Amino acid sequence: MTKWDKYLIFFIILSSIIGLSIVKSDISKSDYKYIRITVNGKVIKKITFGKNMIGKTIDIRTKYGYNKIEIGEGKVRVIDADCPDKLDVKQGWISKPGEIIVCLPNKLTIEIVGEKKANDKIDDVSY
Repeated sequence: MTKWDKYLIFFIILSSIIGLSIVKSDISKSDYKYIRITVNGKVIKKITFGKNMIGKTIDIRTKYGYNKIEIGEGKVRVIDADCPDKLDVKQGWISKPGEIIVCLPNKLTIEIVGEKKANDKIDDVSY
């Protein structure tokens, strides 16, 4: 491996890290975020974060199983489940848009969704 090969590899890795950090920072800048709960691919509940929701627990009972979630200040976690491995319980809190908790045996997903307020500016122009 020559000196220029090492420079090229370093440049590619550095470019990848910079690109990922830009994308990640753009995703986390949302004006409004909420919890989207789906079972077997269908949205069953959307929960908006708020002061009145802090500390609340929600039971989710379906034909696939049982999960209990707890809502915190801008975060959510699964605190109980009847699945055998309990990986969803072990995952802990999620708080950033794009983060997700999955319980495969119960076909449950809990996702933090972030949305930006709509503005009237043009994003792109194509000719």
